[in-house]
Amino acid sequence: MNRNLLFYFTLILFCFSQKSFAQTYQLSGNPVNTTGWDVVPSASVNTDFIQLTANFTGQVGGIKLNSPINLKFCDKWRVEFDFRIDGTGTPAYGNGDGLAFWYLANPPASYTAGGGLGIPANATGLMVGFDIFNNSTEAQMSKVHVLYGVNNTAGSNIEYNNTAGSTFHTPDLIATQPFVGPNYKHVEVQGQVNPANLNNWMITIKIDNVTVVNQSFAPSGAAVGMTQGYFGFSASTGAASARHSVKNVKVYTDKVSLLQNSATQTYCPNPTTGLATANLTLFNSQFVANPSNYTITYSVGGTPITNPTNYQFSANTTVSVSVKDNSGLLCDNPDGQIQLSLSPFTATNTTISECNNNNSATATFNLTSANVSSVPGITKKYFITMADLNAGINEITNPTAFISGPTTVYVKVTTPQGCTGTAQIVLTFLPLPVVNDATLQACSIETTPTFGLFNLTSANVTSETGITKKFYTTLANALAETNEIQNPILYISTSTDVYVRVTSTNNCFIIKKITLKVITPVKSTVLKDKIICIDERTTLDAGPGFDEYEWSTGATTQSIQGVPVGTYWVKLKTGNCYITQTVTVKSASNPVISSLDITNNTITVNVEGGTAPYQYSLDGIKWQNSNILTGLPRGENKIFVKDFYNCEPVHVQITVPNLLNVITPNGDNINDFIDYTALAYKKNLVFTVYDRYGNKKFEADKMRNFKWDGTSGGKKVMTGTYWYTITWNENDKDNTQTSYNGWVLVKNIE
Repeated sequence: MNRNLLFYFTLILFCFSQKSFAQTYQLSGNPVNTTGWDVVPSASVNTDFIQLTANFTGQVGGIKLNSPINLKFCDKWRVEFDFRIDGTGTPAYGNGDGLAFWYLANPPASYTAGGGLGIPANATGLMVGFDIFNNSTEAQMSKVHVLYGVNNTAGSNIEYNNTAGSTFHTPDLIATQPFVGPNYKHVEVQGQVNPANLNNWMITIKIDNVTVVNQSFAPSGAAVGMTQGYFGFSASTGAASARHSVKNVKVYTDKVSLLQNSATQTYCPNPTTGLATANLTLFNSQFVANPSNYTITYSVGGTPITNPTNYQFSANTTVSVSVKDNSGLLCDNPDGQIQLSLSPFTATNTTISECNNNNSATATFNLTSANVSSVPGITKKYFITMADLNAGINEITNPTAFISGPTTVYVKVTTPQGCTGTAQIVLTFLPLPVVNDATLQACSIETTPTFGLFNLTSANVTSETGITKKFYTTLANALAETNEIQNPILYISTSTDVYVRVTSTNNCFIIKKITLKVITPVKSTVLKDKIICIDERTTLDAGPGFDEYEWSTGATTQSIQGVPVGTYWVKLKTGNCYITQTVTVKSASNPVISSLDITNNTITVNVEGGTAPYQYSLDGIKWQNSNILTGLPRGENKIFVKDFYNCEPVHVQITVPNLLNVITPNGDNINDFIDYTALAYKKNLVFTVYDRYGNKKFEADKMRNFKWDGTSGGKKVMTGTYWYTITWNENDKDNTQTSYNGWVLVKNIE
């Protein structure tokens, strides 16, 4: 038998694994947990140990698992426990009798008292006794008895069982390993299938790490072929007495853990022989994670399979799988099964779909992705028509990147066993997102009126949900996914076209155009700058046709009245767009009388600035267009001028000098000189005399008292006509330059 048994004596079922193939039993805790065990009086739980008997005579007690354990598939086992035998004993016989650990084929119906150590009469299985009373000499001892068979001696005392090859009795260990005392002793019992005889167990027993048993035991009697039994402990007292206790019991019966208990595979028969061939070793990784750590064997109906890599079968077959732990630490697991079934091979028709992006007439299909069969190791060939498939011609050479429109292609599938099948692969297009071109309008940006600010994501290109949109300036960029517009929500652009790539949840895309239109600002054509007189007011009118008006004055009407000189703005709304238009009301510039030319009683008025045409007046009432004013009286006169804007006229006050045309400088004090001292109050007054050739003969200013007596250089000039000019600046804010021209006849009497 193959066994990996870890014998377990102690009283508590510590862990009972959820998996049927792995069991570990323990008695531990404080108080000891006895779940899964039957406690037979006088045994009882006493804090962290099981007390099998009290220190009285005539006691018997035991504890056993309440379910049998199958050790058929265990090559090796080990049991650990601690025992203590103490007590005062009896005066006549001292301490007795001892305790036993056993694995019995049948659950005990009763326990034997006295020298039987509680082991039932005629018990079958493995029994290990720790005996403290020699029933032959009635003396104290410490001795280990081992029996692998049937306890059928007189008094059911294994001390007297000497079945050849099945029993062993140690020497008396009382001198070196006394069993009675206040302290617990640690016991390790290990069994291993004898490789020289697979029916025998090699049993090793250590007490406090000292080996006391190490030999092979053959089953005898009814123990031959025994595959399951009950673990337990028992103890008894007779005429002697002792307290017998055990604790920290560990019994291990773990089998190799399987990932799964069964695997299934369908095979097609060879069309010639009707046989299918399976490599059973290919299933190993379905049972254990590291198959190389185990020895795995296969059988059908109990008959081993000798060629698992090339197993042939002609009908549905169940293969039993046994997994053996090469390290010998775990029991074998015979629970695996491989279900092999025969079925004529067929390939499955299927459909694959791909994107015909951007409404392309074709898509790229990976024909190899079509799941036409789950049989491992198949080969597939693809054809456009069934006729080509049957003839084996015109095979599709690029099945992983087959470009096509919606159609049907055909595949020939061949299994490793040579079975073939055909299937149709329907090629279809995945649905594209429903998208349309769109137009977006944006008001122009006032500072850059040819540009507008667009939110591209607001373009109504689709109503579908779950799609993604990316925006590009050109169709080529959208196709290549290059130069994506990074901020589509705040996109500044002129009127142009951009492109949106819309991708659906199935990763198909379509590209559409978004036309961007910058709304040209609508300005008022009637609102113009104005020029008014400084003290006047005017009306500003933006004209009709706008949806809203907002003036810088706060007014919301089409026009505003009574506005003075200044700069104003109006915000004009057309549709949803606004434009701000500025208008200036300027004050008219006054004309300036730059100079006056007086000849006799005629004045020529020279004007600068303002806006022509000018008008001229001597009284501010009657106006003329000519700048020559005639008929001026001698003395003070006012000259008025206004320009095109007819504002308050400017004026200057001038003096027309008295005229004197003849002097006779002969000393008679009558007309002896020209005297313009009356004009001395004028600024920059200068009186200059010229001869008929334009030569300056005399200049009279303040130093010469503005008089001329007909001399030049201290000498009298010749009798004749002379010309003169008088210039000055009027005493006004403009210092108007005034010039008076005249002539005089000089008669010098020699």
